Amino acid sequence: MTFTKADFGADFKWGISTAAYQIEGGYSSDGKGPSIWDKFVRKPGKIFQAHHGEVACDFYNNYRNDLQLMKDLNIKHHRFSISWSRIIPEGTGRINRRGIDFYNRLIDHSLELGIEPWLTLYHWDLPQSLEDDGGWTNRNIVQWFSNYTEVCCRHFGDRVKKWIILNEPMVFTGGGYFLGVHAPGKKGLRSFLSAVHHAALCQAESGRIIRGLVPDANIGTTFSSSHIEHYRPLQKDIIAAKKVDALLNRLFLEPLLGMGYPVDDLKILKRMEQVIKPGDENKLAFDMDFIGIQNYTREFVAHTPFVPFVKARIIKADKRNVVTTLMNWEVYPEAMYHVLKKFAAYKNIPPLIVTENGAAFKDEIKDGKINDHERTEFIRDNIQQILKAKKEGANVDGYFVWTLLDNFEWAEGYYPTFGLVHVDFKSQKRTIKSSGHWYSGFLQEI
Repeated sequence: MTFTKADFGADFKWGISTAAYQIEGGYSSDGKGPSIWDKFVRKPGKIFQAHHGEVACDFYNNYRNDLQLMKDLNIKHHRFSISWSRIIPEGTGRINRRGIDFYNRLIDHSLELGIEPWLTLYHWDLPQSLEDDGGWTNRNIVQWFSNYTEVCCRHFGDRVKKWIILNEPMVFTGGGYFLGVHAPGKKGLRSFLSAVHHAALCQAESGRIIRGLVPDANIGTTFSSSHIEHYRPLQKDIIAAKKVDALLNRLFLEPLLGMGYPVDDLKILKRMEQVIKPGDENKLAFDMDFIGIQNYTREFVAHTPFVPFVKARIIKADKRNVVTTLMNWEVYPEAMYHVLKKFAAYKNIPPLIVTENGAAFKDEIKDGKINDHERTEFIRDNIQQILKAKKEGANVDGYFVWTLLDNFEWAEGYYPTFGLVHVDFKSQKRTIKSSGHWYSGFLQEI
């Protein structure tokens, strides 16, 4: 199926997504306090080759050039995150004026260039001082996050109209508070369930605060979403896949929609009663203006008696003889179609926006150029799947590529490169890849 930008309609939003810790650097500049990732990257064996984000893409100092690069690439929508500890170093209390000033400059220059800012409040970099008091496992975080939301609304709400509350809450609660592979590195079911419930409460409460303080705001939140299939045509694999789907795709969406947690398909969630207080059920729901969908692949699930609580395991892509990215994720653009159709089928679901999608492949510079045809094909094929879902009735209003610049990719460090633009991390030189040129040309279509 051939397609053009015009096939999506004049109001469809096209952009790119970034995140503060992954690109900003300036980890202690101008009064910024430490975040959980500033500490976690120093733990032996946690990050690929002990990489860290203390400099990263140095966006903190290079933001004007990088915004100009966006403009040159015809990108008119930029989703970025605020570093909580840059504007409130201890997470609560004292406000760092120099941190506020940085984001004001970023927002103002974006608008000057005709780039609309999409502000993400939380993209995983919790202030370390709050983690010292329990972080997401401490119910006080609902008040901490509320205060943080208010600060951002007061300082940025006059110009920022697109607001995203949480980035992939299932990932930062699962990776950071259950598996321990992401910051802050905690493990265990109790810490995970506490973090989940408190994040879900924050997701809705923050929305209510933004609605009250920025009346013309367009408010959303984002979910990591994988298309889940059972590995074998066995009833126990089908049940296992249903459990994993409830955990990965439904855990935060359904309470937001007023449906409660998916306890019927994931019985272990009954233990969340330990942290749920009277009246919480009503506090979990909020009418978002949009839902951000972030899809990269599909997963196959098999039953196993050896994994506690869910009795399920994901069969990694390299064990299935399929084409993969550097993240060992299967290249399967059809996953995007299936996920959009799945989310769009919910009753009273707001419009969907694909707030992240991209791929990490090995890039090589030859004669000063990078011909990353695999990434170009991946992005093009996913856009095609979005159009297919849209034509079949899925209310999809936008697409944001992950990401503009090669950057720090959490536990994988700088090994996997997702950017439309290559970064030489020694010289900070930017080189537009062929995928960047393709996306720019696509966005230029009338």
